[in-house]
Amino acid sequence: MNGEPLKIRVFHMQEVTLGRHVRVEADKLVVPAVLDHEFPHIEPVNVQILPPHVRDVQTNTIMDVIPISTKVLGTIGSGITHTLTGVCVVLCGAIRDGEQMHEFGSSEGNLRETMKANRAGTPKDTDYIILLDVTAKRECTLTRQLCMDMFSLADTFIQTIREQLKVLDGKEAAETHVYEEQSHPGKPRVALVRQVAGQGAMYDTMVFPKEPSGFAGGLSIIDMNNMPVLLTANEFRDGALRAMV
Repeated sequence: MNGEPLKIRVFHMQEVTLGRHVRVEADKLVVPAVLDHEFPHIEPVNVQILPPHVRDVQTNTIMDVIPISTKVLGTIGSGITHTLTGVCVVLCGAIRDGEQMHEFGSSEGNLRETMKANRAGTPKDTDYIILLDVTAKRECTLTRQLCMDMFSLADTFIQTIREQLKVLDGKEAAETHVYEEQSHPGKPRVALVRQVAGQGAMYDTMVFPKEPSGFAGGLSIIDMNNMPVLLTANEFRDGALRAMV
């Protein structure tokens, strides 16, 4: 039996700037310069915008590169998704005068040198980067909970963008792609196996978050004892798997 198709509407950002409030248009994005949050052990976060080709900036360890997508209709893997291209969020982190937020090797330094552009999972040279360089307070220690709090902080920030992205007129999308899952009786049944990270504080994978490539509502592979998870092609395509490394 065929599943419900997945429709992804793409809005390409030609301009990303800082302002007082979030504003999303079909080709423009404004985000606030200061990220307000309620984590007492994390310092205030200043948001930086790196225009295309501008990457010579010092950052703490790169924790994640996060696309901006949201469900408009249905659940992950079906219905309608709105996504932004031309922009992504890069989350970095460290403890004030202490450890970098890493487990298997830190990546602090000049972003042009520490992150290879134009690869699967990294920004293009032509993309805008919304840089969230998060610093925990001096008395903190590197724990799994501290890592999760930083991921949650970034996800809450992105959700303010998602809420406006949900209501953009689909007619203004730069591209629309429809993916249908079809069965082929009598043909071989094929499954692709993907090995994911599930080993520690900043080496984890979330599945089935509420939003594509999101954090809130997701299940940690570690908390699931690294048990196998079955995804459809459209669930994978729609961001049901979130690598947090």
